[in-house]
Amino acid sequence: MASEEELFASVDALLKEEPQLPPPAERARLREAAGITQARLAVALKTSTQSIKNWENGRSEPKEPRLTAYQRLLNGWAAKHPKHPTPEAPAAAPQRMPERSTGSAAPDVIEPEAEPTEPVQAPDTPAPERPADRPATPSRRPAAKKAVPATLDPRFPHGPLAVLDGDGSAYAVNGIVLDCPATTIVELVEWTLRESGLGAPKLHRYGKDSDPLIVLTAAAAVKLGLPERLEGHEQRRSLRLPEDHPVVKQVAKAKWQLTQRGFGPWARIYRKAQGRDRQCVQLAVLSWDALDERAWPDVAEMEPADIARVLGVYAQRVITPRGSTAVSGLELMTAMRPPTKPERDTETGNWISGHNPGSLGTQPMDPAPPEATPEHPVVVRSGWTGGFLNEEAYQWVRPVDSLSDEECMLPFAVGLDLNTAFLAAAARLVVGLSAPDHFHNVKFNPKIPGSWLVDLSGIELDPRLPSPFTPDGSRPTGPAWYQTHTVAYAQELGHDVHPIEAYLRKETGAYLDPWHDRLKNAYVDTLADLGVTKDLDDHQFLAAMEQHKQVDPALAAVLAAVKATVKGGVGKLRERPQGKHYRDGERWPALERPTWRPDIRAAVISKARVNMHRKLNNMATMTGLFPLAVLSDCVVYPSPGASPLDFLPYAASGKPQPGGFRLGPTPGLAKLEGVQEMLWAIDLMEKGLNPARHIKGGDSVLDEGE
Repeated sequence: MASEEELFASVDALLKEEPQLPPPAERARLREAAGITQARLAVALKTSTQSIKNWENGRSEPKEPRLTAYQRLLNGWAAKHPKHPTPEAPAAAPQRMPERSTGSAAPDVIEPEAEPTEPVQAPDTPAPERPADRPATPSRRPAAKKAVPATLDPRFPHGPLAVLDGDGSAYAVNGIVLDCPATTIVELVEWTLRESGLGAPKLHRYGKDSDPLIVLTAAAAVKLGLPERLEGHEQRRSLRLPEDHPVVKQVAKAKWQLTQRGFGPWARIYRKAQGRDRQCVQLAVLSWDALDERAWPDVAEMEPADIARVLGVYAQRVITPRGSTAVSGLELMTAMRPPTKPERDTETGNWISGHNPGSLGTQPMDPAPPEATPEHPVVVRSGWTGGFLNEEAYQWVRPVDSLSDEECMLPFAVGLDLNTAFLAAAARLVVGLSAPDHFHNVKFNPKIPGSWLVDLSGIELDPRLPSPFTPDGSRPTGPAWYQTHTVAYAQELGHDVHPIEAYLRKETGAYLDPWHDRLKNAYVDTLADLGVTKDLDDHQFLAAMEQHKQVDPALAAVLAAVKATVKGGVGKLRERPQGKHYRDGERWPALERPTWRPDIRAAVISKARVNMHRKLNNMATMTGLFPLAVLSDCVVYPSPGASPLDFLPYAASGKPQPGGFRLGPTPGLAKLEGVQEMLWAIDLMEKGLNPARHIKGGDSVLDEGE
């Protein structure tokens, strides 16, 4: 028989236990009976709406101090709104996800002409919070009440990626949480390929499936034998583990390989493909700064489930990340325009790999000397001294002495930013696909992409506008190399152009069109999810943009990543050499890519700059207004009011005048960048600084695609 002391100890233990909450469905019923929304309850408990959803669908439980407060609230509601005594249906047993076979994945039997199924992931799927306790036996937790979309590729039932935490929980998309038993990197790679059900189908019928991505939290990295941070000067400089690190040795001993980048923040571990089954896993280490804060704002600090949601939406709308957003932007180009396609060998009847028309092929191509960089082997070996293309984004400040008294008396300086200006420029952009041919005294043809040596110094333009021919807006001083769009714009302005020589490409095509279409849809769809839709009028658009980042920080991070993918991808087309040991004239790794194409980068930036100048010129014609400064895709205007609506041109019907700047959520349209006092802008201009860099209120950094 138990003693009094033992009974009291048992009672005290019960008192110390956490409060018991009613079942999830009852929590939702009580809240709805009280007429309280999930958002209002989240504010009261100082948590997120997503957490309330998770508590009400059984995905997670609140922790102290919210637990006690939540129970007190539910008890109060229960007293006011008792449950009707209706027969209660038996609770459905939790459905356990079937174990995935440990054998190799089923082979891809899609015929060469078949179109693949593209994964679809609902971006608003609630993400589970980190579980307090993991079950003792390995299991796979299904998303509560929300199945994997039916259109998900059956070979990859758990989506494209997972975020692995230190307790072995691997958070995938659509609320799925897998149990990963791996304790070493080698075990993790083998589990990912054999059991995880992760991956994504190809974006083009001639492309390749995306390899699964495993993102490691700091705790997971340490558990797998990796340092939480890369330590030592050499490791920080090279951003990789040394070759004698135990993990690197383990990978090699197990007959796995690392790419030339080694084991860094984005590590690819692979073996030679077996038939059509690829054996490759992409790893990203969060604590090694794999997710750059500028491209993925605040994502690295999120909970693993939220990180999985952000990266999952990006993977579904853009591509499974394979590195920085710049690397992903370049990979997307190749994924949308694969270099090869299957062809029948006329002699043997077998399928062979042939060139895919419209792509950049499989072999790198040297640029024309004026399209290269000064350290490029083409330039150094040939001794080229004929100058280079200087097609860069605007960095222009209007001379202060050109401001009129009326302009100086206006109270505000208002900044407009063009949405993904480089992406807008990539639409229907015809670029060269073949090697450049050299011509002398050739007649200019605006339909042929290439580089032209022409003298535009004689063209007289309004000094209150930047020159459309130079990045700093200054007037050209003599013959210089220009991309086709720049020369064509001089012709559009009514001037004769007589090229001295040119490097032109005979084979052409709109190489970037599918890249543009996918990124445009990603940008527009993500903005729409944040409440910024195409059907808003200009007043509603400005109001929606003012608070869109607060609607859903996770989707706001996706939007930032999409924008970074555009600029970074364009910049990667002319990646410069890195490392202190590089010497001019040596080839660097980027030159071995078919996508090292500085001429395509120049075409995008030239068209974007010309588009900007055309709008500036039309604005001056329609309104008499001239800008104070331009920085890449941001322009600052003097304004009588603190809103773009106070100076943008509108017709009598209320519709925006065509040709000038227009507000809207699609690429090429404008949004408000920032507002400051006019005297503030003039003060910066007098100091030689660019108001467009600071109009947002912070120290914005120029990003011209490098």
